[in-house]
Amino acid sequence: MEELDTVMAPDIDQPASRDWSSDQEEALRVWIALARCYSTFSRAVAIKIQEYGLTTPQFGVLEALYHLGPLSLGDLAAKLLVTGGNVTYVMDRLEDHGFVYRERSPEDRRVIQAKLTEKGRSLIDGVFLGHAEYVEHLTRHLEREERAELRRLLKKLGTGVARQDLRSTLQTD
Repeated sequence: MEELDTVMAPDIDQPASRDWSSDQEEALRVWIALARCYSTFSRAVAIKIQEYGLTTPQFGVLEALYHLGPLSLGDLAAKLLVTGGNVTYVMDRLEDHGFVYRERSPEDRRVIQAKLTEKGRSLIDGVFLGHAEYVEHLTRHLEREERAELRRLLKKLGTGVARQDLRSTLQTD
């Protein structure tokens, strides 16, 4: 009986057949290229950020507070595309280093605001220009017009998915 099962079973060492359309193949290739590019780009940025003695989420918090001013923890989570729990953890680490502090909002005592300390402002002020120069350096592989077009296309794709696909998926779950 085992011999018969072996003969009839598909060869698991062979690639699966490609039963999808050319449009689906193209879409899959876009996804793979986007994911690989993001992974590589974010890894390069994370290595640079480590030179400042920070993690990428810590840098994100400092940068957001530096450019936007005090933010509620909820607004900070939304800006950084992370959960509230993640913001709390990152804020704890940054507070331990004296870079940020939390304060209740004077307008709504239920809201906790994140704020930079002088030490945190000094740190981000000292590294941000170098960070911007490094990110510009990473994008040197594209011409100015290509960077603008890529940004436009990525925004179009992300906005379309958020408006039409993500919302409908979340509403049905």
